[in-house]
Amino acid sequence: MANVVIATSNAHKVEEYKALMADDSIELQSLLDYPGFPDVEENGTTFTENASIKAIAASKYCDAPAFADDSGLEVFALNGEPGIYSARYAPTDPERIAKLLKNLEGKEDRSARFVCVIAIAFNGEIIETFEGEIRGTIGFEPKGSNGFGYDPVFIPEGETRTFAELSSEEKNRISHRANAFRKAAEFVEEQLAALNAF
Repeated sequence: MANVVIATSNAHKVEEYKALMADDSIELQSLLDYPGFPDVEENGTTFTENASIKAIAASKYCDAPAFADDSGLEVFALNGEPGIYSARYAPTDPERIAKLLKNLEGKEDRSARFVCVIAIAFNGEIIETFEGEIRGTIGFEPKGSNGFGYDPVFIPEGETRTFAELSSEEKNRISHRANAFRKAAEFVEEQLAALNAF
């Protein structure tokens, strides 16, 4: 069984990825399995750069193929904020949501998109990157108790419910992370199949 490390200590993300992984020939581990993993400074200026920084660090430290994602919310009326600073917009999820809603007061355009870039690294080098997105709008108040981050105020296109009101299964069918991960998983499975052919 091939071992692949998810470069995150976020238990919510780990659960989402494990639910998305259909190939039982791949065992997903995470940084929760490597408690000594050092802090990595995400000083990139794009989602791709930050994902690559984490993936390279994890592949070196864990001595295994690793992938990392960087994801965030881009709100068009706020010139793409919070963007790559989504997790650092304010100290806690409720405070981040409150700041976002306050900054959107008086704005007619509440359209937004969630973006996820996944970078795959091996032996300290980036092999490939993949991007997924989902578009939607920002609601006027938080609704729902599932998910995390900005999920309670993000209403995906074609829905009347927020991400936080959807079940995990519903969210995993359409989310930005699911879209990027499907592309990445397909790539990994193809690579493993090619290696096994020799």
